[in-house]
Amino acid sequence: MKAAPFAVTPEDVRSAAARLRGIAHRTPVATSRTLDARTGARVFLKCENLQRMGAFKFRGAYNRISRLDEAAKRGGVVAFSSGNHAQGVALAARLLGAPATIVMPHDAPAAKVAATRGYGAEVVFYDRAAMNRAELAAGIARERGATLVPPYDDPDVIAGQGTAALELLEEVPDLDILVAPVGGGGLLSGSAIAATALRPGIEIYGVEPAAGDDFARSLAAGERIEIPVPQTIADGQQTTSPGELTFPIVRALCRGIVTVSDDELRAAMRFAFERLKLVIEPSGAAALAALMHGKIAARDKRAGIVISGGNVDAARYAEILTMPAGPA
Repeated sequence: MKAAPFAVTPEDVRSAAARLRGIAHRTPVATSRTLDARTGARVFLKCENLQRMGAFKFRGAYNRISRLDEAAKRGGVVAFSSGNHAQGVALAARLLGAPATIVMPHDAPAAKVAATRGYGAEVVFYDRAAMNRAELAAGIARERGATLVPPYDDPDVIAGQGTAALELLEEVPDLDILVAPVGGGGLLSGSAIAATALRPGIEIYGVEPAAGDDFARSLAAGERIEIPVPQTIADGQQTTSPGELTFPIVRALCRGIVTVSDDELRAAMRFAFERLKLVIEPSGAAALAALMHGKIAARDKRAGIVISGGNVDAARYAEILTMPAGPA
């Protein structure tokens, strides 16, 4: 693999894969003849909803924390997250013997808060409409002498997330297209680093909710821009700006960013449940929704789709799937 002029190299992703071997699940790749017929593509789904703690976020969190020395681990880690990064850091910290404090919005999904606490982390709540979560977490880290573990803008986190795409390309090496959800860009940028090294010429796309199109707007503007907190069922994609490290990787290596509506996310979640027997959360359904609704030209191509997570409680899952469709 050749080096790239970014914060993360293909070698970093391979090193992360070695650290994660035997710790993270090598998640299955699912296929569906019904999905192939609907899209006109040969589709391969990387099921990170079946990862430890239910999402790809465990990969980056474990890779980052495992690289701390013993003194730093004893000092603990601090993270900020609406849910999946929170759980990933909490579980990774427990496995590695590091105390964890997680800054979460007060409206974070109850199941994700409960799981984070269940892994042994302390949860500190904040108001996402009135407070800066990154500044709050950084302040707690300084006060406690702990290490901040960002959700996406960190080389070790990005490299860890990229191992999902590395595994997918190792199993299905002849993909034409790779599609992944994008919030802050850790998964998409790490995937792009890994995929372009293994499969030069592969088309890589990111997918974000239409209400939270900060990446699409930033690419159009040629610079990182910030938007208000998006109102979408995709709670894992309620970011307001691309990452400083992730944005240049996505801009250079990805073919583009497409958006999907909440209704399209619901349709993808329902299809996954009914036809694939997979429970996926709204953010985890983004890439599947884009393919199902023709947002990416995939006919007659081999498409890899990252199902990024499945952390949604039963009541919220039922509520989402039975919501009336929004205005056309």
